[in-house]
Amino acid sequence: MLRSGTFDNSGFYSRQQFFGILVQPVSHWLASLQVKEAKLAHFLCKLIPAHCMFERDIKLLGRTLFHIPALCKLNPFYIQLVELRFRALCFLANDCGEDVSQYCR
Repeated sequence: MLRSGTFDNSGFYSRQQFFGILVQPVSHWLASLQVKEAKLAHFLCKLIPAHCMFERDIKLLGRTLFHIPALCKLNPFYIQLVELRFRALCFLANDCGEDVSQYCR
């Protein structure tokens, strides 16, 4: 059994540990970003979608053949990106007094 920070039998990190080593710094960086400028907040709200754009219903002649579920949750940064978009929306609404309804569709 592997422990965090230990090598497997071949002397290398396991794939899961290696992935965690790469993802964790970016995840922490995204979580620590602070939105303090309106221009940045508008950019983030336009860049990060309000809902997963990959979710679809495949229809033929008005009947749903199958449903493709939201795949965004497979993104290791999904939660941090949604939180960043929320912080940007809150900044625009609370600090700048802007109407953010255009970003909530």
